[in-house]
Amino acid sequence: MKQLPPIISAAPPANNPARGAGEPQVAEHLAEHVAEHEEAADLSEASEIRDFQIGQPQHGQRLDRALAELVPEFSRSYLQQLIDAGAVELQGRPVTKASATVHAGAAGRIELKPTPQSQAFRPEPMALQVVFEDAHLRIIDKPAGLVVHPAPGHWSGTLLNGLLALDPRAALLPRAGIVHRLDRDTSGLMVVARSRAAMDALVALIAARDVQRQYLALAHRGWQGARARHVDAPIGRDPRNRLRMAVVDLERHSGKTARTLIELLDGDDRGCAVRCTLETGRTHQIRVHMASIGHPLVGDALYGGAPAAGMTRQALHAFRLALVHPVTGEPLEFRSPPPADLANGLTDWGLDYNRA
Repeated sequence: MKQLPPIISAAPPANNPARGAGEPQVAEHLAEHVAEHEEAADLSEASEIRDFQIGQPQHGQRLDRALAELVPEFSRSYLQQLIDAGAVELQGRPVTKASATVHAGAAGRIELKPTPQSQAFRPEPMALQVVFEDAHLRIIDKPAGLVVHPAPGHWSGTLLNGLLALDPRAALLPRAGIVHRLDRDTSGLMVVARSRAAMDALVALIAARDVQRQYLALAHRGWQGARARHVDAPIGRDPRNRLRMAVVDLERHSGKTARTLIELLDGDDRGCAVRCTLETGRTHQIRVHMASIGHPLVGDALYGGAPAAGMTRQALHAFRLALVHPVTGEPLEFRSPPPADLANGLTDWGLDYNRA
């Protein structure tokens, strides 16, 4: 098996000095939510009650679509949030379904107020480890536990919030420049755009699979068979548990093709250290593929793993990121050593994660 340079020799290029900063597939409607934050900001912290009446042009429409016509200065998505929050009444009764059909002549009232979603996209200073930056992109070494972008249950304290505080220009970009993500409890390297030209080019590079992403993982059970295994198994929503992803039969369930190269680094009867190279980028891809071949990640309870070797989060770290600079064309490669919990877990099991 071809051996890559040691993982622990992580360092940014000499002509691109790292710096600490103190001043992550992404949500599809993030740019619209930034606009919603501006809408809510216009209302200040106070709410405004506005009466309306369903006219003939809105008769038979969905409530959210009708409101978008009657209150046109606010986005439909923001109005849907207000409906969900019980801030819309029709004929004196709250209506909480955006799909509810409305009828001409019905009188209504809407409370225009900030929502958790609309307030989520605010700058929040945080210590982000920046290993490289120039005018076009930034490489972040994300710690485990940091959510990449706002979502239900995590409307603040995300990488996106930190990026908005770190760089005011991020507010001008969709998703604050985020072009891919890591799960909350996965640590490691991410590339973030700082200009629209770089963002568009990075999205194209990722789609063309020209951004190389490699991960170090610690998994349960002793490895058997060839030291390198190419897993080619489609991934979709688990039909038995919608909170999980799973390997699926595309003839019976929706999903997408997914491919991961998994290489054994070291192992014993308790478990194995492996290097995973993504060839596609599906949600939870490595976690699902590792579980599918009988090696769930240590600490990954969602996919059959359990705490072990001192690890209580999924033992997965994005240690290598390589790409051609989207603007200058310069080859870039970055490496990140495993964080303390994963390094200690590997040591506890006596596994050498730099072994061929």
